[in-house]
Amino acid sequence: MMKNRKFALPLFLITLILTSLACTVFVGGPDYSDLPVIPVSQEAEQSLKDEMKRAFEAGAESGVVTLNITETQITSYLALRMQSDPNLQQTETKQPLITDPQVYLREGQMKIYGKTQQGMFAANIGIIINMGIDEAGQPKIEIASADFGPFPAPDGLKEALTAMVREAYTGAIGPAATGLRIESIAIADGIMTITGRIK
Repeated sequence: MMKNRKFALPLFLITLILTSLACTVFVGGPDYSDLPVIPVSQEAEQSLKDEMKRAFEAGAESGVVTLNITETQITSYLALRMQSDPNLQQTETKQPLITDPQVYLREGQMKIYGKTQQGMFAANIGIIINMGIDEAGQPKIEIASADFGPFPAPDGLKEALTAMVREAYTGAIGPAATGLRIESIAIADGIMTITGRIK
């Protein structure tokens, strides 16, 4: 009986340590629980590609391209891209920089929320992006704020987001988009409207 007690405490401590190592500890970050959950689907990602194709086919006749992107389309695109693109993954773990992304198109800004994990610590993240147009008529992305909770913002975040947004309007239709000069980007009520002319 005494022999069993002698091993019980060390065994209990080892079990406790191993259990704590397997757990993820949430350490904060922005609360976005009051926002609606945006579903992710391959159908929504495909509808973004279809919308781009439609906009450029119409623009081939008129010279004006108007592209409407919804929150569901851009959220699905980002979520699926984060899983497959090594540039949008953490170098050490190959995990996406942002998991469970949610993209809201509100009040003139693109607001990206999600989760990130470093080791056993997880946090909510929030990135607010101002979208503009540069002198060449291409998207200009300015990160207004990036809240990674207690974590530092990952290296290469701006470059990765810039590439993601550029591909969002060029990737599906390839070379046809290279001749697009954007004239306006409007973001409101869950829709981003991009208007431009084909050079």
